[in-house]
Amino acid sequence: MQLKPDQLAAHLKKGLQPLYTLHGDEPLLAVEAADAIRAAARAAGHSEREVHTVAGAHFDWSSLLGAASAMSLFGDAKIVEIRIPSGKPGKDGSVALQRYCERLPEGVLTLVTLPRLDRQQTASAWFGALETAGITLRLEPIERAALPQWLAQRLAAQGQRVAPGEEGQRTLAFFADRVEGNLLAAQQELAKLALLHPAGELGYEQVEAAVLNVARYDVRKLGEAVLAGQVPRVLRMLAGLRAEGEAAVLVHWHLTEDIRALKRCKDALSAGKPLPMALRENRVWGLKERLFERALPRLDEAMLEQLVESAHVCDGLAKGLKHPLWPADPWDGLQRLALLLAGPLAGAPARAGATARLVLQG
Repeated sequence: MQLKPDQLAAHLKKGLQPLYTLHGDEPLLAVEAADAIRAAARAAGHSEREVHTVAGAHFDWSSLLGAASAMSLFGDAKIVEIRIPSGKPGKDGSVALQRYCERLPEGVLTLVTLPRLDRQQTASAWFGALETAGITLRLEPIERAALPQWLAQRLAAQGQRVAPGEEGQRTLAFFADRVEGNLLAAQQELAKLALLHPAGELGYEQVEAAVLNVARYDVRKLGEAVLAGQVPRVLRMLAGLRAEGEAAVLVHWHLTEDIRALKRCKDALSAGKPLPMALRENRVWGLKERLFERALPRLDEAMLEQLVESAHVCDGLAKGLKHPLWPADPWDGLQRLALLLAGPLAGAPARAGATARLVLQG
């Protein structure tokens, strides 16, 4: 059974399941979920805790199975944690986890923690056994669009709130911009507000004065912002990535991969293929699939050809080459490349040739 993170507290009040699996790459949510499960287990009488960390290919899975059998025999109330930092238990581990799930020890709460898993891992037999035998929680970062609501909920939990209406939305948007991609820091800023101000309504000035700029940006999220036409956010993310010391070559690669995929999908559509097939053949799925569906009608063949050429020029800039119509600094070039794609996607479809003119005018 799968649960969302915000459903865990209500679930734990109803009683414990013998097995919980946490997977994802959001540290704050992972820590909070594990702590909540441990606290509920201790309240239910699980007074001892045993931790097994799977490191490398030489983990002794037989010792875990043997210990589980012994605990079942003597009826000890324990918390057993199985941590797999790589997300890959290996062949022996796969078999062992399936056997473990088939014969869960009595009186034992098992907590399995994993990093973010790909499709192949979540479709594996060992993960399927974990899902069938207990509760699974996927702990992923909060998307930018959902971050203001998440902050509002956290403020409410500590007895605080923003002003109603547009002012409150502006306050939450400012807060979200300052902490995007860094929930651990967001929680620290929320705790700071609880210490600085009493319960009740918080004004924009109070939040602005207290909240630091602790946002951290992911290159993958930059691509999503570009495809969504979120120009101010794109500029903010590029500046943040540059300040964090991200490699310009890596940023260029991600932008170029999206441009090439858009071009291939457009060519496939022109050849008569249906959109779902074109997206599938180019390995576009999830949020990117929805963004491509929105972007492709707004980009004509001439614009995409110019984007491909611009990406080629930008590749040279990242490698130290110069171009008479482009800035010398590779990050300035990346900004132009990102805006060449994000600009037409920010509003109404652009006319053919607009991209080429923007390159010459930039």
